[in-house]
Amino acid sequence: MAELILKDLHKSYGSTEVLHGVSGDIADGEFVVIVGPSGCGKSTLLRMIAGLEGITSGEVRIGGRVVNDLEPAERDIAMVFQNYALYPHMSVRQNMAYGLKIRGLPKAEIERRVNEAADILEIRQYLDRKPRQLSGGQRQRVAMGRAIVREPEVFLFDEPLSNLDAKLRVQMRLEIRKLQERLGVTSVYVTHDQVEAMTLGDRLMVLNAGHVEQFGTPLELYERPASVFVAGFIGSPAMNFLPAEGIEGGLLRLESGATLPGARGAGPVTLGMRPEHLIADSEGPIRIRVSVLEQLGSNTLVHGTLEGTEREMVASLPGIHQIPEGEVLGFLIRSDELHQFDAATGKRL
Repeated sequence: MAELILKDLHKSYGSTEVLHGVSGDIADGEFVVIVGPSGCGKSTLLRMIAGLEGITSGEVRIGGRVVNDLEPAERDIAMVFQNYALYPHMSVRQNMAYGLKIRGLPKAEIERRVNEAADILEIRQYLDRKPRQLSGGQRQRVAMGRAIVREPEVFLFDEPLSNLDAKLRVQMRLEIRKLQERLGVTSVYVTHDQVEAMTLGDRLMVLNAGHVEQFGTPLELYERPASVFVAGFIGSPAMNFLPAEGIEGGLLRLESGATLPGARGAGPVTLGMRPEHLIADSEGPIRIRVSVLEQLGSNTLVHGTLEGTEREMVASLPGIHQIPEGEVLGFLIRSDELHQFDAATGKRL
């Protein structure tokens, strides 16, 4: 186990820079998730940590060692890939043992590690099967088992659940979290799925176009997003955004003409409102003309537009509701749950 330090990492392909000074300290035993949309640079960053991509400038330290110039095999890391990367002609046992055999470990030690990992992952009964005889979830366990037997200082996960169906993804992410807590190994996990990120990570690093937008705990990112980008990316359903203007009396004036208390200054701002924080109230100043309902059982998502505008909004109502299309509903929001961002920079006010 080891601390992982990323210091001002840059990555360029020719004249195109894809990572712009990524920094972050990951504590020994911490589980950090790198999250962001496709093309933001998260897999490139993970491959730089692993040694599969060169570093244009900056520094990667694992356990106090600068590893920039070390080969992947010398970095004491283990990586779990999206496509499992299992050898189809080998049994599960052989797949898990292969890396240890190459390193020249004694046969008894290899057998001990393989059996121990198989017991942890509950796959001992599959040790003599070939990968083609396994389900997707079982193959993913084998891929994790191959990483566990290495007993590395750092685990790296590159979207390992993206090939699984929705129900199995939920099950496997809980298993990965419990496994990491049991082993206590420093782990870095890449995903584009913000729900997966929120449920797995001790902290999340949100990347946007090669820049770190925010690095903090899931609750910090949910409750105090540092930018419009983070606010819109973290949370499901996504946050509503409305232009507004700070006016006299500490009020915020919406496009519809309605006003809300809590202005943090004069001038244009972007307001953020999470659908689950909108409170139904017939006299509420936020008025949504209903267009579509999503009945989810435990709650109902109300899709519509801010009255008097074409601005789309979503509100979440607890329970089951039947609301005719075109009806206008009023909503309130507490001032401490109203997020405000600079209209020009998108940064939190």
